[in-house]
Amino acid sequence: MKLTVKAGAPASEKGELIALGLFEGSGLAGEAAAVDKALGGLISDVLKAGDFTGKLNQTMVFPAGGKLGAKRVLLVGLGKNEELTLDKIRQAAGKTLTTVRDMGVKSFATMVYGLGVDGLDAGDAAKVFGEGLELGSYQFNRYRTLDKDKQKSVDAVTLLVADKDQVEMVDEALDVAHAIASSVALTKDLVSAPPNDLTPTAMANAAKKMAGEVGITAKVLTEKDMEKLGMGALLGVAQGSINDEPPRFIIMEYMPNGTKQAPLVFVGKGITFDSGGISIKPGEGMEKMKYDMAGGAAVIGALRAIAMLQLPINVVGLVPATENMPSGDAIHPGDVLTSMSGITIEVINTDAEGRLILADALTYAERYKPRAVVDLATLTGACVIALGGNAVGLMTNNDEFGERVRQAGERAAERTWKLPLWDEYHEQIKSDIADVKNTGGRPGGTITAGAFLSKFAKNYPWTHLDIAGTAWEEKGKPYVPKGATGIGVRLLVELAEDFVNEDEAAASAPKTTAKTAAKPAATATKTATKSSAAAKAPAAKAPAAKTAAKAPATKKR
Repeated sequence: MKLTVKAGAPASEKGELIALGLFEGSGLAGEAAAVDKALGGLISDVLKAGDFTGKLNQTMVFPAGGKLGAKRVLLVGLGKNEELTLDKIRQAAGKTLTTVRDMGVKSFATMVYGLGVDGLDAGDAAKVFGEGLELGSYQFNRYRTLDKDKQKSVDAVTLLVADKDQVEMVDEALDVAHAIASSVALTKDLVSAPPNDLTPTAMANAAKKMAGEVGITAKVLTEKDMEKLGMGALLGVAQGSINDEPPRFIIMEYMPNGTKQAPLVFVGKGITFDSGGISIKPGEGMEKMKYDMAGGAAVIGALRAIAMLQLPINVVGLVPATENMPSGDAIHPGDVLTSMSGITIEVINTDAEGRLILADALTYAERYKPRAVVDLATLTGACVIALGGNAVGLMTNNDEFGERVRQAGERAAERTWKLPLWDEYHEQIKSDIADVKNTGGRPGGTITAGAFLSKFAKNYPWTHLDIAGTAWEEKGKPYVPKGATGIGVRLLVELAEDFVNEDEAAASAPKTTAKTAAKPAATATKTATKSSAAAKAPAAKAPAAKTAAKAPATKKR
């Protein structure tokens, strides 16, 4: 889908359709008023009759009757002006795209919703508008062979701005939006793929292909490499299908600042199919267990977006990838595994496998002496019960870092909810015969899973995100079609940008002499760190947009 920006007036823009965003209860102004005048007050009549109110994501289409350059007009509700947020712009853009596509229209023009609204940065509004269009356009049709001629899509969108001076700004914002949205699309493609195609090896190959396209270093460890490293927990899960579909450990390194800067490390669960193993799952709904690698797919997507945006920060992605299958070789309930860290694990339930492979990945992350670590995993059904499909479960060993992750989620509209990791929960996973057991039973299941992971993340700031309830959408939302959601990509990009902001602020801060800094330095550093973590820091939009515009890959919109 091609996105083009130009200065122009909706009333005179020729084409199949013009889309206008209208606020609820605010009347008509600006370009909308000009279109209404050209139509002889038709929009005003519709509003007075109450047929269209401007409620968020409400739509109405009617013919222009030859009075405009466009053949049809689409009204899209933005909600109340004073309640407009960046995500509501994203939603309205997604709703616009899907409405036009379902009509069979191949190209259309639209105003950029949110430009000029008090309290919203114009660049941010343009970025999320572009994201909404691209995210809303996503379809997974790879395996559809019948009625291909009936599959609908939008080929081109013209974004109109009132001022020529805004064209370059919006165009750069669209480059950023494309880097993010296309990376979310890659993540969705991986999660949507059937498990007979997306095996651990295929997932590793997809990561290597992505890395080659955007200039990331990627390497893949085989089962023999894992054995040498002592990854007994990961290999234990892989035993059930190791001869047919061997595991892979995917390592992606984006290091623009060289090896001296400690990297952020993102770890993603990569179970390409989860049958539950010997503790086998019920048959109903098991086909959905192809999505159990959504955390790993999000890490692959996030690394791609960060590289395309050329963010000046070191980031490493780790994805342990394997199947969890029953067989004569599979691990049994009651087995004891020795993890890479040396911690021994009693296997109570083979369906609590994600935490086992993450244990070795979190231990491997120590090699980088990381600045901080985030892991993402479709880890527990208990999180689905606790938080449903609207929030990600968050647990952390560092409250300041956990808060930064939470705020990144707020900015990205991938919201999280913090859960406790109190000592009492650790009591539930004590084993009678090993150092720890892999499940503490049903009570507090999401938290005891986080408590288990925390034992392998003691040497760095760490936050765990349980995306079990948010990685798959059952009904469809304005910019999230039914199916894989790509959750986590936008959050991780926002988090990386937050650290970029911190680095740039530190670099520009006035240097103090050794004499004046000697004693109060520790206090000052602690205060600054706390302040930056607690503040709702904006993402590095301007630098990101500037660098993204130079990246060749981002120009293929």
